[in-house]
Amino acid sequence: MAEIHVGVDVSKDWLDVARVKGVEVTPIVRFGNHAEGIAELLSEIKASEVALVVMEATGGYEMLAANTLAAAGVPLAVVNPKQVRDYAKAKGWLAKTDRLDACVLAEFGRDLRPEVRALPDQAQRELTELLDRRLQLVHMRAQEKVRLGTVMPVARPSINEHITWLDQRIARLNLELTARLRNSPAWKSKTKLLKQVPGVGKVTVFTLMGRLPELGRLNRGAIAALVGLAPFNDDSGKRRGHRYIRGGRTDVRNALYMATLTAIAHNPVIKAMFERLTAAGKPFKLAMAACMRKLLTILNAIVKTNQPWKNLAETP
Repeated sequence: MAEIHVGVDVSKDWLDVARVKGVEVTPIVRFGNHAEGIAELLSEIKASEVALVVMEATGGYEMLAANTLAAAGVPLAVVNPKQVRDYAKAKGWLAKTDRLDACVLAEFGRDLRPEVRALPDQAQRELTELLDRRLQLVHMRAQEKVRLGTVMPVARPSINEHITWLDQRIARLNLELTARLRNSPAWKSKTKLLKQVPGVGKVTVFTLMGRLPELGRLNRGAIAALVGLAPFNDDSGKRRGHRYIRGGRTDVRNALYMATLTAIAHNPVIKAMFERLTAAGKPFKLAMAACMRKLLTILNAIVKTNQPWKNLAETP
């Protein structure tokens, strides 16, 4: 008997839902993206033997529906929109509407069977939300500092006042993030261990805890691939191109880059590796990527084994 796959296209106000059973697509049904509409959707899904529900990550609009379905035991995959769009292009489906997207998601689930993963809990979502807000304020502050160099003197007091306010808000968020990590049984010991690694500061710890909850749960290759530090080959025929990194979690990679810049000056393991690579003639970017991957491997091992970094710094 053919399995049923459900695609849910999420917008601010609506959930457009498509069902695929084998090759048969049922008419699109629309539900409100609110508690009542999601309850109706859940009833519809529970009434059928659904193998998988697929929806895209849409910057937060999907969270209420995703959490409600997952809490009810519905097999759910929240997937990367780019992956779904690439799938649609490969099938030759270039048009894009909410209803078409729901069908694409249903067929994506049927053909590719994305992995069902546990959704972040409330504490993890709140930590991520605070990190998002901190990053927004940091970007605003950078923009205001750039404006200082171009505006007329009459506008500078206003900009300086805003920068001061942003500094204060960022400092308050730093305190709140620190308090959450320090007071959480799940994060407290991890935070303490990570802070002992030379080069790893509070922003790096915030980012790892908020944006990489898989740290310590995966092996070294899987965690590097997840962050986007696993090199890809670029070979064709007899040509052997340069390997490169791409994709992954940009915020985590950016935080690791800044941590590695400090580590190559103060962390003996990373410093020795960087000097060895540059002495061998490796370009700066290649040496930095290798050192970032090494630092991530050490941090992953620390969290996995619950041991201080010095005991694991020589882990290959």
